Amino acid sequence: MLPAVTDLRARRYSAPLARPFITARRRVDTMLGVLVELELADGTVGHGSAGQSFGVTGESVDSVLAVLNGPVKQALTERADTGRREVAAGIAGSCVGNFAAKAAADMALHDAWARTLGVPLAEALGGDTATVLRTDMTVSLDTPQRMADAAVEAVGDGFDVLKIKLGNDWRADLERLRAVRDAAPDVRFRLDANQGWDVKAAIRVIRAIEDAGIPLELVEQPVADHDLAGMAAVTAAVDVPVMADESVSSPHSALEIVQRRAADMLNIKLAKCGGMDEALAIADIARAAGIECMVGAMMEPRISIAAAAHLAAAHPAVTLVDLDSAEWIDDPDLSGGYTLRGSEMHLHPGPGIGFAPWVKGEQE
Repeated sequence: MLPAVTDLRARRYSAPLARPFITARRRVDTMLGVLVELELADGTVGHGSAGQSFGVTGESVDSVLAVLNGPVKQALTERADTGRREVAAGIAGSCVGNFAAKAAADMALHDAWARTLGVPLAEALGGDTATVLRTDMTVSLDTPQRMADAAVEAVGDGFDVLKIKLGNDWRADLERLRAVRDAAPDVRFRLDANQGWDVKAAIRVIRAIEDAGIPLELVEQPVADHDLAGMAAVTAAVDVPVMADESVSSPHSALEIVQRRAADMLNIKLAKCGGMDEALAIADIARAAGIECMVGAMMEPRISIAAAAHLAAAHPAVTLVDLDSAEWIDDPDLSGGYTLRGSEMHLHPGPGIGFAPWVKGEQE
């Protein structure tokens, strides 16, 4: 049994980015989000967080705070001692949508739960914190020269896999990728179009990249999230693995993608699906279908990245991670969860996900 939840505290979070984060859909200069603490009756405190992301979850800082301080808190604090899964189901059923807010509370719940067990979250979920995760580094959408310069800097920092943001215009995208390849010829590339191409453009640019011999691990979300038929057409037409990202928001959507053979891989993000149990269910579907998963994140506070890393270490279907978001945030005060050595993520060996509580009273 899990001790009853006695309090849920949430506060605004803001920190500048070290450099602008630019995709085909948005530009971010400042990290805006929410930090969460969940307290159990025995005094155990768990941590979670959420980022503002209108383009993916449709949530703002204000909406996340409203949901956490309203229906989520009510659903949690009205429960007596019960099991972890039942409490997580209470978060999921507290309101419609609002998945980033639910994920923040769910992270805090799972952090607290693992702390009561005295083990890291990855181990509580059946994984191993000794697993070394290797993340990529993102090169955001910009001019070819600036992207090339960013690639050189990332390689100098120890990253050998780069995630290249494209999806603006397929001809310009090819020029950008060629510039990055020339600047960093010894790395592997993951491309993320963020829904920026139509089907014909996606097939055209991916085939051109294949013909040029540029080494690609995958191409992520080449077309609009709702266009599963279009993504299936791209997947069938190219040799490079296609990964669904924005199209994957629940076990139901993952199952549909698998059944329609719309993608070769799935990208799981806690903020999209709302919590650990939903994320693990997506990974279970992928494993049953014999396909691999990536665990990724949006521009979110470090707590979210740590929780995602523990998720990645907990499921065998997860073979790739894209968890560099916190490295873009210029905030030395929010530390913990893991250590990054070049591209290697080493998880916190203590109970939970490894963040210290803030002073009580700092909440909204």
